[in-house]
Amino acid sequence: MIDLHTHTILSDGDLIPSELVRRAYVAGYSAIGITDHVDHSNIGQVIPALVRAARVLNRYWDILVMPGVEITHVPVEVFPELVRFARRKGARIIVAHGESPVEPVVAGTNAAAINAGADILAHPGFIRKEDARLAADKGVYLEITTRKGHSDTNKHVFQAAMESGAELVLNTDSHAPEDLLTPGKADDTLSALTDSDDIKRHILENSQTLLDKIK
Repeated sequence: MIDLHTHTILSDGDLIPSELVRRAYVAGYSAIGITDHVDHSNIGQVIPALVRAARVLNRYWDILVMPGVEITHVPVEVFPELVRFARRKGARIIVAHGESPVEPVVAGTNAAAINAGADILAHPGFIRKEDARLAADKGVYLEITTRKGHSDTNKHVFQAAMESGAELVLNTDSHAPEDLLTPGKADDTLSALTDSDDIKRHILENSQTLLDKIK
């Protein structure tokens, strides 16, 4: 299993990076992205901390740890600056906190994040057709999430992706151990969207495809 959107105590998660990774490994993960919430206040501290942790864990444990960020609740105008900064500092995966209707996300965030070159647009809510097409054109993955609340719009995101050609990935947005992905949770989440085993398999394989692109 691969999960490219998780959080630690470096933002609002419950666990330090090493414990999150250990629990993910025991749960059967082959790779994990740690993508703590950032804005201008903490991005300069979070990325180096995750890069250090990932370097150690990748040396000793048989699970690939990808340090990253989730750019969260920022003015739409600063997305390009933050994406460039994150990549310079060593973030291997950049997630953007999309326009989930359960949080007061700034309108236009989805388009701004896609245009800035984020790797994944997390829980993009009722994403507009033109933004889904933009994601398809720019190779930005749209997220299907297992996280309560954010997952309420999974069906809309799935349909938007099917119509636009945008690619999908399945992530957990884990903040606590019980949030981590299991085969049953993955199957239940995707089966609520489609009966096609081929589509479900493709969505799961997209995580590896993206991983191969960025690692």
